[in-house]
Amino acid sequence: MGGGNQEALKQLKSLMENVDEQLKNTFQNMHQDYPSETLIRFLKARDWNVSKAHKMLIDCLNWRVENEIDKVLTKPIPADLYRAVRDSQLIGMSGYSKEGLPVIAVGVGQSTYDKASDKYYIQSHIQINEYRDRVILPKATKKNERYIGTCVKVLDMTGLKFSALNQLRLLTAISTIDDLNYPEKTDTYYIVNAPYVFSACWKVVKPLLQERTRRKIQVLQGCGKEELLKVMDYASLPHFCRKEDSKSSKHNASGNTENCFSFNHVFHQQLYNHIKHQAIIMESISSPIRQGSFYVDIPEPDPDDAKIAKTIETEFHKLENQKNGFTNSRNGVTVNGH
Repeated sequence: MGGGNQEALKQLKSLMENVDEQLKNTFQNMHQDYPSETLIRFLKARDWNVSKAHKMLIDCLNWRVENEIDKVLTKPIPADLYRAVRDSQLIGMSGYSKEGLPVIAVGVGQSTYDKASDKYYIQSHIQINEYRDRVILPKATKKNERYIGTCVKVLDMTGLKFSALNQLRLLTAISTIDDLNYPEKTDTYYIVNAPYVFSACWKVVKPLLQERTRRKIQVLQGCGKEELLKVMDYASLPHFCRKEDSKSSKHNASGNTENCFSFNHVFHQQLYNHIKHQAIIMESISSPIRQGSFYVDIPEPDPDDAKIAKTIETEFHKLENQKNGFTNSRNGVTVNGH
């Protein structure tokens, strides 16, 4: 970190000394004894502009207080609903990279978000973020005897269709929560099993991304197995990247313990049991917590992010129209042929 960046960190630390006790408490819960590293994340997210990073962090802390984010891991989603969420919001943890970073797998193409209301998908997403930051990453830090504050994500695009537009509003809300409140938590995004519809959208979206973000994204050939084995062991490969699964990563989340999207996978069992345990502890010292009673304010998206979402929507419509035009044209040829 250069001298200018050191000065920026020093200034931001000084500004944070003046926040009220409530914000200091939630900040402590956020940084998990690594305040400087946390401040650096917000500085990076605002290109080391101290005033912008300070505003971003204060907005984040206020969001945490107003929405009781510090208590989110004491609010279990009812089991039947949680299973439904896991079957339709495909995300899990498959292991660790060779550098000790958690490997988060996301089934982008086959997530349908159609088996529960939006609030449960948002609640589950925030719970996974908080469990990562308060449990998984501190354990990784202790095990590796050095600070680990980021993860790697493997995004499976298998099955990505034009109908994904139906989930764009919810996905934009989730992305906005991450961008504004959990910045710089992903070291690298690996994109695998990318169909044509992704490749076409990527061409128009890539130039809109900040250089800092573009550098993190790697689009791999096929299921990405060979490239990913350079950064993680076979045991940590997500199920959709293993050779025997490369032809089809269709998830079967109901009973597959190898599938990290599954409710029965060790990651989700540990996460759900942790939340239930925290709920019991909370109930013993305060009034009972009603399962599922969690609502969160969605922050306004950054204008640049809103532009990207609009570009994706426009490109999807364009590709869908081209596909329909080709289909109609082909049908016309068939009819004329008869």
